Amino acid sequence: MSDTTLVAAALGLIEGLTEFIPVSSTGHLLLTGHFLGFNSPGRSFEVVIQLGAVLALLFVYFTQLTQVLIDAPHSRRARRFLATVIVAFLPALFIGVLAHDFIKHVLFETPVLVAVMLILGGIVLVFVDRFAPPPHHDDATDLPIWVALRIGLFQCLAMIPGTSRSGATIVGALLMGVDKRAAAEFSFFLSIPTMMGAVAYDLFQNRAVLDLSAMGDIAIGFALAFVSGIAVVRWLLGFVSRNGYAPFGWWRIIIGSVALALLLTGY
Repeated sequence: MSDTTLVAAALGLIEGLTEFIPVSSTGHLLLTGHFLGFNSPGRSFEVVIQLGAVLALLFVYFTQLTQVLIDAPHSRRARRFLATVIVAFLPALFIGVLAHDFIKHVLFETPVLVAVMLILGGIVLVFVDRFAPPPHHDDATDLPIWVALRIGLFQCLAMIPGTSRSGATIVGALLMGVDKRAAAEFSFFLSIPTMMGAVAYDLFQNRAVLDLSAMGDIAIGFALAFVSGIAVVRWLLGFVSRNGYAPFGWWRIIIGSVALALLLTGY
């Protein structure tokens, strides 16, 4: 097994383990790739393996999501749930299309920024976990439209690598009075159109530089992201119900601080 394949496997595992927890999978992938000297054309590898994590989420929630689609024609509640996810997705869609080139070619290529955002996001997560207002929404499938829209606006902060898509949406949800378990679950649901849209658009934009010769490594990363993603999705809701989000905040602060120290010393 080549060194590149081992790195691809490691990155796929990291993607699945970090995509749905508020620690920034993109930040972890970019920093790991930087320190290991891994760089794919147009960041196609890092983008495609995210589909493995999306597939993991669809696998875990297949029955529930299928039932929502079946019920939608005759259930106001099902239609309302679908509307909240779509409304929350729209701000990221709009900003992502407008700022795509700047995000990919400037922000993604600035490891120091990633490390700093990991630290700052960790501080915010620890603070909000402790001082968020009392929750009054405990069902991720029954949020008011205005709450979903505000969560979607928070998600746009994740355009800055190292911020964390799940972290931004969870912080937004907690500040909107959503309880910790429901905040994580709505973040799951919102990730489906967000990540699928981002991957599709990114692959289209980078179609000229896609490295098809690396399909074997991509397949390994994809598979490991899928398997590890299933484990995390099944584990996370119970963990945050018992322990909250502060442990993830401290993890971000530690990893970001170590990475920043290495970067500033020229590593």
